[in-house]
Amino acid sequence: MEKVVISVSRTEKGYSASCELLPGWVVAVTGDFDELAEEIQESVDFYVDCAKKDGEEYPSVFDGAYSFEYKFDVRSLLYFYQDVFSFASLQHLTGINQKQLSHYAAGRSKPRKEQALKIVAGLHRLAGELNRITV
Repeated sequence: MEKVVISVSRTEKGYSASCELLPGWVVAVTGDFDELAEEIQESVDFYVDCAKKDGEEYPSVFDGAYSFEYKFDVRSLLYFYQDVFSFASLQHLTGINQKQLSHYAAGRSKPRKEQALKIVAGLHRLAGELNRITV
């Protein structure tokens, strides 16, 4: 199954998404991420259907089995998880000071690539630990 990378950003009232495979294609919602994910699928399906009907070219990945991989910027990622993790717990996971994390989440500063990778690595570590739990 091929992956289609969707870049996700937080907007003032919701989320927006774009995809390098589809130049000029943008989806935005005023709701939550689940609404965005649903709208992305509907929009891509519509795009492909229209391209087929009009005899236009479109990325061949959409002819087979594919899934979306969501790439968040750090601000959007922190916003997405703000109701799940406190900055104290994120500090523990990432080694980045709570105050600095709050600056990233609010958009007052932008993390260097190294810091962004620490945040993602901390969340991946946690996901790996959670995947090993059984009941």
